[in-house]
Amino acid sequence: MNGRKIGEVAARVWGRCRRHRRDAGMVTSEYAMGIIAAVGFALLLYEVVTSGQVRAELQNIVKKALSARM
Repeated sequence: MNGRKIGEVAARVWGRCRRHRRDAGMVTSEYAMGIIAAVGFALLLYEVVTSGQVRAELQNIVKKALSARM
């Protein structure tokens, strides 16, 4: 096989692979955006949970649970 025929065969195989592939998953930029969104949500949740009012309520719930008699 000469170089031209090899190139033609490779092009046909690649074309078939691309047609069957369609959407195989997320690309790197989509992973990056997902990670950024997850970190932002985690920071927001952390701020809410560690705020004074929420912390006091959580402590009250734990104290009530520990002091409950069965």
